[in-house]
Amino acid sequence: QVQLVESGGGLVQAGGSLRLSCTASGRTFSTYTMAWFRQVPGKEREFVAAFSWSVIISSTYYADSVKGRFTISRDSAKNTVYLQMNSLKPEDTAVYYCSARRAPYTPRSLAYDYWGQGTQVTVSS
Repeated sequence: QVQLVESGGGLVQAGGSLRLSCTASGRTFSTYTMAWFRQVPGKEREFVAAFSWSVIISSTYYADSVKGRFTISRDSAKNTVYLQMNSLKPEDTAVYYCSARRAPYTPRSLAYDYWGQGTQVTVSS
């Protein structure tokens, strides 16, 4: 079993920055993906960014809406993935969820096995 704990959400003005953290505990695997999704009330959960790795390669993936503004990174020693969010916009307001799967990247939320509790990000105009 894998547990994911997120932190770092909050309230920020448009144009500001926040950094989200997601720390994984429990079993780890040689091929793995950790991703961030976000959701607003009444809408489906939306893919934001992912960090996928195996024994020989790692890759990052981004939704078009956040490319150039968000950066996902991983600290393997801490089992933690970060989402650095810059130039935030009011439309980035959502609950952000960390997720993980024991397989290569996919943007489909239903394909992820493990989820954190979510952290609220609010961007004021």
